Amino acid sequence: MTNPLDRLIRPKSIAVFGGKEARRVIEQCDLLGFSGEIWPVHPKLDEVHGRRCYRSVADLPSAPDASFVGVNRTLTLDIIRQLAARGAGGAVCYASGFLEAVSELADGGELQEKLLEAAGDMPIIGPNCYGFVNALDGALLWPDQHGMTRIAGGVAILTQSSNIALNLTMQTRGLPIAYLMTAGNQAQIGLCDLAIAALEDPRVTAVALHVEGFDSLDALQRLAARSRALKKPVIALKVGRSEAAQRAAVSHTASLSGNDAVSGALLDRLGIGRVSTLPEMVETLKLLHAGGPLASNAISSMSCSGGEASLMADSAVGRAIDFRALLPEQLPPLRHALGEMVTLANPLDYHTFVWGDLARLTEAFKAMFAGNYALNLLVLDFPRADRCDPADWMITVVAWNTAAKATGARSGIVATLGENMPEVMAQRLMADGIVSFCGISETLAAAETAAAIGAAWRRPAAAALLGTTAETGGDIILLSEADAKAELAAFGLKVPGGRKADTPEEAAAAAAELGFPVVLKGLGIAHKTEAGAVVLNLSTPDAVRLAAEGMASKVSGYLIESMIEKPVAELIVGASKDPVAGPFLTIGAGGILVELLEDSAILLLPTTPEEIEAALSRLKISKLLDGYRGGPKADRMALVAAVASVADYVAKEAARLEELDLNPLMVLSEGKGAFVADALIRRRS
Repeated sequence: MTNPLDRLIRPKSIAVFGGKEARRVIEQCDLLGFSGEIWPVHPKLDEVHGRRCYRSVADLPSAPDASFVGVNRTLTLDIIRQLAARGAGGAVCYASGFLEAVSELADGGELQEKLLEAAGDMPIIGPNCYGFVNALDGALLWPDQHGMTRIAGGVAILTQSSNIALNLTMQTRGLPIAYLMTAGNQAQIGLCDLAIAALEDPRVTAVALHVEGFDSLDALQRLAARSRALKKPVIALKVGRSEAAQRAAVSHTASLSGNDAVSGALLDRLGIGRVSTLPEMVETLKLLHAGGPLASNAISSMSCSGGEASLMADSAVGRAIDFRALLPEQLPPLRHALGEMVTLANPLDYHTFVWGDLARLTEAFKAMFAGNYALNLLVLDFPRADRCDPADWMITVVAWNTAAKATGARSGIVATLGENMPEVMAQRLMADGIVSFCGISETLAAAETAAAIGAAWRRPAAAALLGTTAETGGDIILLSEADAKAELAAFGLKVPGGRKADTPEEAAAAAAELGFPVVLKGLGIAHKTEAGAVVLNLSTPDAVRLAAEGMASKVSGYLIESMIEKPVAELIVGASKDPVAGPFLTIGAGGILVELLEDSAILLLPTTPEEIEAALSRLKISKLLDGYRGGPKADRMALVAAVASVADYVAKEAARLEELDLNPLMVLSEGKGAFVADALIRRRS
């Protein structure tokens, strides 16, 4: 399948426009061994680096596949227009002063629109970016030095930051980088479009995005679909927060579901792995390059030091990593190889009894590899080559490599300190199919991410997200609790029996009609509990009247409801909107535990009962739902149905809904249901 960016990122001819930056592009193409045509274009020079210099786009021998436009922003428009008319394959726009400078330059946004108009259907990367390096073909549109070399296959890294891209080319960790691309302003082509074009190169094994904000939901979903179809994993380092409309949040949901949490849920749903740092990105890419996602999160670890084994075990705390116990059939061969003094466990400290003994090391490693772990790790820091003899360490490497090849197990060698994994050794290990990891924490982050991608791919692909919708007009209004509950009841949610009243006397009469005990709530106020506008367990008309009189100055009316029996658990179910992902639900510990526990999960829409159940299982209060310490079990089926009903309501009202907050949703014991005890809805009129 032909990608519209193929000519641009895999060119056979390159035109360069400008002075110093353009000359650097030619220098770097020569250093990387580009074998195609390079055509400098300059109005005054006759030659650049031994190549004939052309005066204009019209003078070029033919339409170039790729062009580096390294001139000022005004001239950029003219050159892009001429290239598009000539039928060029695409261009990198180096100049700044476009949309990123609207606060300093009044015409920045206008110029970006003119740039898009000039390009038409011709692909452009940028403006305000360095461009890219294609180390597979030696082709680059990159006006600076870099640390990449020609390779036959590897990973692609895409970023909005040219300087971070430059830094990544200088890594010495053994990661083979096939493409390094920057996107600048993403005026026309976003990171996801570039990522898809890189994925479709058969020589690329995995892709990483370093991104401040996603260009579009549709593009991200297309990337995830191509990743799954091609069986090439994608990871993302998402930093910062997307631009979001600032508004006064009146619900607890806003305190639980920041944009970062939504981004994490979005990536997880799409099967895109998430990392937190650049070192984690590099280590994860090495693991994915060497064999793709992991089959599970079951990991083994070996080292000749108890201290290293402890570091490995401690670093897994809080991560979805399973140092699964050794299988019974592993124990005899391990005991035979390591002797009686070694405690057989995972992580395994095999001591130094067999250090330098190739046969016994190989036997021990084979025994560990027989445990059917998704990844087997060996902690081994290499000595300084300028002061030490690495011969004994190489015996361990040979034994590890021999055992891996004999068993077919996936494996890696981990240096606890990155500088103790020399680049030559890292490259040698990677060439042998052994991942050369730097740093224990980064290694386990890589394993966790690779296992999460594997788990996502084993699930059916999720339905397309609702995404953002055009907002309706009108003012934003706060529904009364009674009106909010009436709307939710129409979608199948259970609410307590209730009556509205305007005066304390009417409230007392309504309570008598309902039957005692009742709860009295003030209307027209968002946070009723904090304002003293909720009184529970009222058992006489006089008690209701007195309570109503006490809150009369704060409220616009009253809601009297039947008391709900003591629940097994109280949850919060909230809804809000993300500028990229669209509407989403937040579920978590409710009532007074909302901010105290910060126990919540995000559900993007549409969702399924299976996804709701999985999200509930991740909550800390899931133990309460299952009957904590002999307590009653919650009506989990009713809870899932209630959350599904909220999802249906939010999907229908997405265009005008601003916020929804059910706190608490009271979940009773099995067979008794789940009731909305309090509801807040803000939407456009």
